[in-house]
Amino acid sequence: MDEGNCSSITQFILLGITNNPVIEVVLFIVFLLIYLIILVTNIGMIVLIRMDPQLHTPMYFFLSHLSFSDLCYSTAVGPKMLLDLMDKHKSISFIGCALQFFFACIFIDAECMLLVVMAFDRYKAISNPLMYVVDMSSRVCYQLLAGVYLLGIIDTVMHTIMTFGLCFCRSNEINHFICDIPPILLLSCSDTQVNELAMFIFSGFIELSTISGLLVSYCYIISSVMKICSDEGRFKAFSTCASHLTAVAIFQGTLLFMYFRPSSSYSLDQDKMVSLFYTLVIPMLNPLIYSMRNKDVKEALYKLRNKRWFK
Repeated sequence: MDEGNCSSITQFILLGITNNPVIEVVLFIVFLLIYLIILVTNIGMIVLIRMDPQLHTPMYFFLSHLSFSDLCYSTAVGPKMLLDLMDKHKSISFIGCALQFFFACIFIDAECMLLVVMAFDRYKAISNPLMYVVDMSSRVCYQLLAGVYLLGIIDTVMHTIMTFGLCFCRSNEINHFICDIPPILLLSCSDTQVNELAMFIFSGFIELSTISGLLVSYCYIISSVMKICSDEGRFKAFSTCASHLTAVAIFQGTLLFMYFRPSSSYSLDQDKMVSLFYTLVIPMLNPLIYSMRNKDVKEALYKLRNKRWFK
């Protein structure tokens, strides 16, 4: 198309979840409470893991970065959404919109891949506990973590450039409470087929790769657990994976529903509800899942609570 027809959009308007002032006040209170819980529980988990030597293991190293990812992508979305619930205009600059998408996407991608790395870590711990410290050395852990963030950055940079490099000549109103690809593409007067194909291929590749990695890891984990002679040993091995499996089921189930449902059933209102779940509810649930079902974390909390800070 003729690039001269493009308008220079400097800001977008986020239409949000609802236009009802009463409902907005209720949602503000609810989401503020959820966001405060996210801050307290995820920062608390990171600090607890840093402070307790008993938790200085690969499993808790990756768990602290899972909490960091939850904290970062919920913060990329939460404060702006809370402000918009109390603001009539709900505007966000073009650059601000791109940055919000960029940081949210990096840490959502990172969480996807961190869950796979954590499954691999559990396999190493269960299959060969005597060599676990060697196999999952600090160097290996940092290399895996660097790979997670590198892949997340590459995927995010590609999507950000392709999406925000489009020509926008329609309305600047985004029918969403965050800057996400599908509602932004609806505003473009460029041909978005390449963008849609790239989103399907790259997002699909990451999602299918992570699911495949999870399935393979747990097949090996189950095989290793079945070789344990005692029922108590098998139960203990499976119990170390319970929290991780719960987190995987919630997170991956939400993303699969979000991005891989039939286009005929796509609804922006439904999309908003799902986005709320994975940007606010999941970051709130993860630390609670890992703390309530984890003996080591409970013991660390107990020791921290009973520690004498002033003598």
